[in-house]
Amino acid sequence: MTSPHPPPRLLGLTGSIGAGKSTAADLLRKHGLTVLDADAVALEVSRDPAVLAEVARQLGPQYLKGGGFDRAALAALVFAEPDKRALLNAIVHPRVRARMAELSAEAAARGEGWVVQDVPLLFEGQGWRSMDAVLLIDAPLELRIARVMRRSGLTRRAVLARDAAQMPAEQKRARATVVVENVGDQAQLEAGLLEALRVLGIRP
Repeated sequence: MTSPHPPPRLLGLTGSIGAGKSTAADLLRKHGLTVLDADAVALEVSRDPAVLAEVARQLGPQYLKGGGFDRAALAALVFAEPDKRALLNAIVHPRVRARMAELSAEAAARGEGWVVQDVPLLFEGQGWRSMDAVLLIDAPLELRIARVMRRSGLTRRAVLARDAAQMPAEQKRARATVVVENVGDQAQLEAGLLEALRVLGIRP
C-alpha cells in the first residue's frame, strides 16, 4: 500500500567542529523548516538497552554510566583509537538513521516538502548520498578552534584531535551542494543561509 504522502526532500546540514552548524540549525528552524538533530537522536538511541548491552560487549562496561553512555570516557577512547570509533559508529549510526527516517516520514505526513537533517558527520559516512542537497557551514580553522576553546574549555590540542577525526574541510566543500561561510556575526550567517535556500529553491 503506497503512502498518501510523498517523502519530503532532504537537505543535509553539516559542518566541521566550530563552524557554527548548530547556530545555522536554529536559524533554519526560526524560518519555519523542520530540522532533525542527529546528535539529539543519537542521545535518544544511546539510552536504548540493546545499544547499551552492545557497547558493553564490544567496548566494555566501563563506558556506560547512569543508564547511558559515559560520554567523556567514550570520547577519549574513540578520538584516540579509530578502530574503536568505527565499532561505536557501527552500533549507533544505523539506529540513528532509522529514527531520522521515521521523523522525516512524520514531517511528510504534515505535508512538508523539505526536511533538514542536521548531521555532524554526514560526509564521514554514506548518509550524504541519500540527501537531495547538502548545505555545508564552514569557517577557517583558526576561527573554528577559537570558537570551540571559548565555548567548551577544550585545549587547542583537543580541538585539533576532534577536527582530525573528521573529513578535511576541503573535501567537504567539494562534495557540498552549497557552502555558507560563517566568518561574521549571526546576521551575516542568517543572510547567507537565506541566500543558500534561494539557490536551492527552498521556500521556508
